[in-house]
Amino acid sequence: MLTDKRIKEAENNVKAYIEDGLLRKASTDKQVINILLRNAKESLRVADEIHNKNLSELWAIVCSYYSMYYYANAVLLKLGYKIGDKIVHKVTSDALIVYVKGKLKESLIEEYEETKEEALNLAGLKADALIESFDFERSKRSLIQYKTIEIEKQSKAKTSLQRAKEFSKEMEKLLI
Repeated sequence: MLTDKRIKEAENNVKAYIEDGLLRKASTDKQVINILLRNAKESLRVADEIHNKNLSELWAIVCSYYSMYYYANAVLLKLGYKIGDKIVHKVTSDALIVYVKGKLKESLIEEYEETKEEALNLAGLKADALIESFDFERSKRSLIQYKTIEIEKQSKAKTSLQRAKEFSKEMEKLLI
């Protein structure tokens, strides 16, 4: 679950990113959003195929993460935010917490409308978990790419692919 400390850190970072030009307001560009969505879907399809054929746990994880990354950037652009060209993964992660977490929670609440009281708690936890999964995958991708032995990669690849699929499903809803 996202801690208050992590949320506050993201809020502070986003303010700094805007001041430094690493994150800026931008008009919604449907063409760029479509490109990001195409890249997201392709990355998820490739991750799934790589995993199902047991070709490479490393690349199943990397492709799963990039699917999430492209979806996240498509949603952020739809909301009017463009990521700059430095520390793009960290900026995306923090911007998700600041700008998307609340929207994701609202979207999930609509799905759980019949049990609203429970839904508020569940949706908040699920929104936190989805956003946090992006952070986990960002860290894991780096660790796996550079520091992990082969035997540990298979279970991590399966988890990455599952997270990417759930993340993409929820991001698609925000793009409607």
